[in-house]
Amino acid sequence: MAGVALKLSAPWRFVKLRSSLVRFSTDPSLKLHTTASPMMATVDQFEQAKNKLSTLKNDPGNEAKLKIYALFKQDEARQQYCDLIGSLLTAEGGTSVAAKPAGSGTTYETLLVTTEDDITTIKLNRPAKKNAITTEMYNDIIAALEQAAKDDSVITVFTGAGDFYCSGNDLSNFTKIPEGGVDEMARRGGDLLREYVKAYIDFPKPLVAVVNGPAVGISVTVLGLFDLVYATDRATFHTPFSQLGQSAEGCSSYTFPKIMGSAKASEMLLFNKKLTAAQACDLRLVTEVFPDSSFQSEVWSRLKAYAKLPPNSLALSKQLIRSMEKDRLHAVNDAEVERLMERWTSDECFNAVMSFFQAKAKL
Repeated sequence: MAGVALKLSAPWRFVKLRSSLVRFSTDPSLKLHTTASPMMATVDQFEQAKNKLSTLKNDPGNEAKLKIYALFKQDEARQQYCDLIGSLLTAEGGTSVAAKPAGSGTTYETLLVTTEDDITTIKLNRPAKKNAITTEMYNDIIAALEQAAKDDSVITVFTGAGDFYCSGNDLSNFTKIPEGGVDEMARRGGDLLREYVKAYIDFPKPLVAVVNGPAVGISVTVLGLFDLVYATDRATFHTPFSQLGQSAEGCSSYTFPKIMGSAKASEMLLFNKKLTAAQACDLRLVTEVFPDSSFQSEVWSRLKAYAKLPPNSLALSKQLIRSMEKDRLHAVNDAEVERLMERWTSDECFNAVMSFFQAKAKL
């Protein structure tokens, strides 16, 4: 659980909500200012709330805990937004002359999806938030995968804009609770999680992760469903599930032990061990590690060469490999979703989340 970069690892940590990034762009009360503003007053209120949290005598209940934690993290995200907004202007957009939008002009609010040199690239595009994933972003990724499966590209690549690959789930997702309460959040979240992971399991073409920086949570667990994983030497891999009272997802409860052995998988999935890129490569989660200085040039040179291979041969061979365990992966996905829905509505999960909040509030 690394500093402000830590996010919950999936869109379904109880919710299916509007993105805070959209709220910044549409709500005049949330515009950035250089002088005192409503946002600064909110920061002061958060500081007071953090100081007073430990004085509560009665348990406020799970829904109140969730709102408190989400508001704290949203405040933190706003500060990151102020500090890092410049990176939005300089992040690569895959908009070179030779590139074209994937599909028939489809565009996404949170992704940059382009096709060039027979490669469809799906780039997570929230660099100011370390590519933390909103609910809309998960739905965009599902749609982008469905689109890439049908286009004329040979391989599909995932990567992130800016310095992070992905910091996991954006906790601003948690600021609203539906009328059905936490149980309804868990149901919606479980449905979204199942469809999201299913999109990776069923993807018919070679799928490559270009991990350009630190990766957290769901962005790590689904790597076991990729065909190749290339990483910069400054990347890290972290799945802090038990620290938050939760359990594994992305089929990692099956793929990680298969890839790295049960003991090493347990270090990650049970005991929250963060791996360096070199360690992840030694454990076979990562295919190859490259020096950061030459990472992009070496990886993309290699991928362009792969994309010249006969496309049907690649796709059919991948499908043959996947067919041997596809039914099992779907069964694992279903089992993980059911267990997580139990976790998300448990007191233990809420208390673990609040313990993390209180620890952060003391910093």
